Amino acid sequence: MNPSRIRLDIHEGVAVITLNRPEVRNAIDDGMRHELTTALELVRTDTAVGALVITGEGKAFCAGGDIKAMQQRATAPAGEIAFNGWSRQQQTHHAVLSLHRFPKPTIAAVNGSATGLGADIAMSCDFVMASRVASFAWSYVLRGLIPDGGGMYFLPRRVGLARAKELIFTGRKVDADEALALEIADRLASPEELLAQAQAWAQTLGRGSRPALALGKAILNQSFESTAEQVFDLGSQAQGICYSTTEHREAITAFLEGKR
Repeated sequence: MNPSRIRLDIHEGVAVITLNRPEVRNAIDDGMRHELTTALELVRTDTAVGALVITGEGKAFCAGGDIKAMQQRATAPAGEIAFNGWSRQQQTHHAVLSLHRFPKPTIAAVNGSATGLGADIAMSCDFVMASRVASFAWSYVLRGLIPDGGGMYFLPRRVGLARAKELIFTGRKVDADEALALEIADRLASPEELLAQAQAWAQTLGRGSRPALALGKAILNQSFESTAEQVFDLGSQAQGICYSTTEHREAITAFLEGKR
């Protein structure tokens, strides 16, 4: 893989995907969207990787959608605008859902401003570690748009419905301290230590049984939309799989032998 818009590094079981268009504050165009999806698939299938960190190059995490691409979309023939937009939406949703459903723990290491789609990408991760100079804004309304990268799904689950409406309706900027207070961010770090701390946290999260982590995450992601009985049923099926795994057998043996 020799991408230009995405950089992928793997070290000690943690993959780091870096959004790499600092000249436009890591705004996402069609090329970056494709490379992000490709990188996620590579990491998903790499058995040496236990967790994923996603961050941005330069001073911004991600400025959202590329404004030049929006301009091109708006100047297309009237009969093509809607379908072209729908097609891009499908690609965006595929990338964001790939990250949300990723079968390994994920952390957004938000190094600077996360705006629009950038904020949505951060929310699609399991955890958010923000630099003390980071900020978040669901600024779609300022462009005459609604959140289209998962913000209307992910944000209410972090901050509650009323607060999500306020942030989306105003498009205002949230600094790092407020983000932590609102639980948009789970942890803060200094700009210099952000990536190292995120990688260390990812190593801790990724040490568990890979099947148990993947199955547990898949069920937790559905728990707000499911009844207790449905969660129990899914859990029973997943536990049946866990009973048969090497990790479970080795853990039982180690416990009985006094090693754990």
